[in-house]
Amino acid sequence: MGIVKVIEVIAASEKSFDDAVQKAVTEAAKTVKNIRSVYVKEMKAHVDGDKITSYAVNAKISFDKTS
Repeated sequence: MGIVKVIEVIAASEKSFDDAVQKAVTEAAKTVKNIRSVYVKEMKAHVDGDKITSYAVNAKISFDKTS
């Protein structure tokens, strides 16, 4: 059985929660190899008046350390 490590990241997007999660994974992949999963711990949206202006996620990214 391999060793799995987890990092926690925060990412934001002006488009959607999905885009914020993808940005988190894309940024983590620049320095972390063998990403296996992402767990969205929290989601938050910023609002100005009656419009959502940005979406943010706090996510845990798991990766295989032994491969």
